[in-house]
Amino acid sequence: MSSELATLVLLELRERAETVATAESLTGGLLGGLLSDAPGASESFVGGVISYATRLKATLAGVRPATLRKLGPVAEQTAAEMADGVCERCQADWGLATTGVAGPETQDGHPVGEVFVAVAHPASGLLRVEALSLTGDRATIRSAAAAHAVRLLADALGIAVDAGRVTEET
Repeated sequence: MSSELATLVLLELRERAETVATAESLTGGLLGGLLSDAPGASESFVGGVISYATRLKATLAGVRPATLRKLGPVAEQTAAEMADGVCERCQADWGLATTGVAGPETQDGHPVGEVFVAVAHPASGLLRVEALSLTGDRATIRSAAAAHAVRLLADALGIAVDAGRVTEET
């Protein structure tokens, strides 16, 4: 389902002559891989940054150092700034971001499975962040976070996902 949805998202972006970039932490490139696996991806997916280390969230993904000092790398505001920052840094219309804890241990008081995904479209002012509580092993959490980010972008583009079926909203 995720690869099918990624393909539809990229087709919609191509029709709109828009692009997307990713800022990933816990997913470590899975989100970019999901998007780049889709046929014709290079027309809409410009690339992204993997900011696994906290300091790279500031230098590469555009998170304000004050946000990282105050809230840390696993926070709603951090995800929002990553999505917005990657748009600017990659000169993309849309930004997707993932940050959280994949495990196997808690991180700075955040439980395993606490994840934030964000989508940004600075031109329209759209910025949405969703907090997730995912379960499973490390690989399952990372994969689910990447898939959820694609669904978040699909929703923002008006592509509805309902009961395992994908439909175009009118």
